[in-house]
Amino acid sequence: MKKQLGFTLIELMIVVAIVGILAAVAWPAYQNQVRSSNRADAEGALMGFAQAMERHFTEKGTYKGAADGGGDTGSPGVFAPQVPLDGSNKFYDLKIISADASSYTLQAQPIGGGVQANDGKLQLDSSGEKAWDRGNDGSFDDPGDLCWKTTCS
Repeated sequence: MKKQLGFTLIELMIVVAIVGILAAVAWPAYQNQVRSSNRADAEGALMGFAQAMERHFTEKGTYKGAADGGGDTGSPGVFAPQVPLDGSNKFYDLKIISADASSYTLQAQPIGGGVQANDGKLQLDSSGEKAWDRGNDGSFDDPGDLCWKTTCS
């Protein structure tokens, strides 16, 4: 009698089950890492946006008029309107929330439907105060919202 070589169907099903379990564990971790990377990109873009606002202030003597069309709020006219700055797959819209003669507030707002959809807004103001709406509740009132780190202390 000749000995058969190869795998049985049971052995293949066990391997498929193990791969499925590993994928079920790895996929959420991967998605979380992608979300974190996109958020870091938005944080960097907000810092660059703040520098553009400072250049605007140096040239004009005010933060007013930095929005698209020379307005005080809305899409930036002095910086790219979406993040990431390069590439075609955008995750955040950059907005000027307020701008007056001596201060401004900038936000990175997640674009709906994508990986960042429930990640919450990022905010930066002219005093350098950073906030992240972790709960995605539309406000920055929670004590844990007053920084860009994963946990605020």
